[in-house]
Amino acid sequence: MRHTRLTETLSVGEIGLGCSSMSYGYGPARTARDHEESARVLRHAVDLGVTVFDTADVYGPFTNEQLLGEVLAPYRARTTIATKVGLILRPDGTLERNGRPEYLREACEGSLRRLGVDAIGLYQLHRVDPAVPLAESWGALAELVTEGKVLGLGISHATVEELEQIHALFPIAAVQYELSVWERRNLDEILPWTWKNDVGFLACCPIGRGYLSGQVAVDELVDGDSRRRDPRFEAGALTDNQRIVDGLRRVAARHGATPAQVAIAWLTTHGDNVVPIPGTRRLRWLAENVGAAGIRLSAADLRDIDTLPVATGEKRWDEHREAVVSK
Repeated sequence: MRHTRLTETLSVGEIGLGCSSMSYGYGPARTARDHEESARVLRHAVDLGVTVFDTADVYGPFTNEQLLGEVLAPYRARTTIATKVGLILRPDGTLERNGRPEYLREACEGSLRRLGVDAIGLYQLHRVDPAVPLAESWGALAELVTEGKVLGLGISHATVEELEQIHALFPIAAVQYELSVWERRNLDEILPWTWKNDVGFLACCPIGRGYLSGQVAVDELVDGDSRRRDPRFEAGALTDNQRIVDGLRRVAARHGATPAQVAIAWLTTHGDNVVPIPGTRRLRWLAENVGAAGIRLSAADLRDIDTLPVATGEKRWDEHREAVVSK
């Protein structure tokens, strides 16, 4: 796999792996059999050239970091683990933001233990906590870099104004946002900001939570799968959003590829600093996703993709997400 420059000091495989679905958000608690299949996916990802693995302490909670720490231990020299902090899972399934400096420091120690590393490659603030001055949260994270416990800092789902504020205090190594053919709003301000400031961009949910693969049947989603509550997966929205999949399928036919591969390849055309991190816990989908690295889209392909409609249910998804992630 070709390598790309995520940050000034970090070169990674051009496609990473999002690991949340192995422990969180896509169904009931994982069994021992699920654990072993996820372990096989992680090991094979390394064999395929994946070098950056994204997780968070809230996934599980904690079990996702433990999984990566255990399985990736033999591959420390050629992998980077990007983990996140700042969200706490409540018993009712909602998420509480916590950006208090003392909490961030304590959480970092926990992540270091679970991951089995001396320093975290990329430590990301999962959400801004409006109850805590952002400068205080970011300052605490910057101290972790100074102490050698973290190599680079990132942040997820912040505004441009917030990015400007903290980047002036301590450099942002990379940001993480949802970006895909059906979620393109971060192309307008966030992505250009990263180009201007030489900051990496981890693109999560590049296949639209699986929908852009054309393989997701909503009536087959198990209880506990967060997509059952996603407005973009409701019946009316799905009918409209099928037009996006159909458009990707037309482009894919020109390359002997799949819609998911085209969706991932499209992201890699948006700058060397953009690294898609599609998630899966199945070997089949891992191989397909990583195979997108070999696809080179033409100018005509890009025009056809850029003219596809935006996803129906987009605004309501924002409202749903904010209801789940409490302020």
